[in-house]
Amino acid sequence: MPADNDRKVVLVTRKTRLEELIAKYLTAAQARFYVEHLGADFSDYQREHDVYQAERHLTVQALEQWGRYQIIDRSFLPNFIFGPSDIVVALGQDGVVANTMKYLDGHPLIGLNPDAKRHDGVLLPFVSRDLPALLGEVAAGRRGHKAVTMAKAELTNGQVLHAVNDLFIGARTHTSAIYEIATAERKERQSSSGLIVSTGLGSTAWFKSVVTGSLAIAGAFGGGNNAPPYLPQAWDAGALRFAVREPFPSRTSQVSLVCGNITRAERLSVRSLMPENGVIFSDGVEADRLEFNSGTEALIAVAEREGRLVV
Repeated sequence: MPADNDRKVVLVTRKTRLEELIAKYLTAAQARFYVEHLGADFSDYQREHDVYQAERHLTVQALEQWGRYQIIDRSFLPNFIFGPSDIVVALGQDGVVANTMKYLDGHPLIGLNPDAKRHDGVLLPFVSRDLPALLGEVAAGRRGHKAVTMAKAELTNGQVLHAVNDLFIGARTHTSAIYEIATAERKERQSSSGLIVSTGLGSTAWFKSVVTGSLAIAGAFGGGNNAPPYLPQAWDAGALRFAVREPFPSRTSQVSLVCGNITRAERLSVRSLMPENGVIFSDGVEADRLEFNSGTEALIAVAEREGRLVV
């Protein structure tokens, strides 16, 4: 382990909406014309960009004072190799923190909110001006952290994908996903819009919308009126939750194994029956996905490693 002030800091940034528009339309002027031609407010894109760049500048200044650092865009995360002693900083929305954390293995992760007026920042407890003091405390082990349980999907060919919020298992297009799902006691063939497997952190996100929507629909049709209120899990909960989206009953598909828990001692097995377009991706990033086509089996479990969000 290097000395405290020799530890490298990796800063993960993101492109602003304006930068993404410029990448598409080549210049800011053409991007402005496109947005305003549709009747939208281009100035909001510019304000967001200016605020983010100002915070990025302050962050880089702090890193220059620190010493060793490296800046990467979040799009390079799937292929980036973190050193075992690296300190990681994410500057962006909560999603940037989640996208970064799933590629880490015990690394301390500092979330910086670039615009507190714009982002709620559940995973962004700090701002750029906090960074100089934070880095010294983190490097010396004097700063606490919140443990975050991760999920893991492992295919029979050895490929592995981790998730901080959730895993999606299903079809890339709007066609139905066809697969076999199995626990230690039960197994059935299903046709649905796919499965969501959620961590404790993700239980307040996509998974919550799936469950609360299902309860509301059931209530509207006279069922589920006495169901208990939905309660999310703790971030460090030692179990995952899964739910099947829009399961369809037919002569060849069942709908009884549509939700449940996965403890650390358990595995959920999902075997693809889809000739093509089957995918598994995590935390909403479909670009970094596993192909999940006919015959492929995925074992879903609580990951051995966990996230460490500096608080």
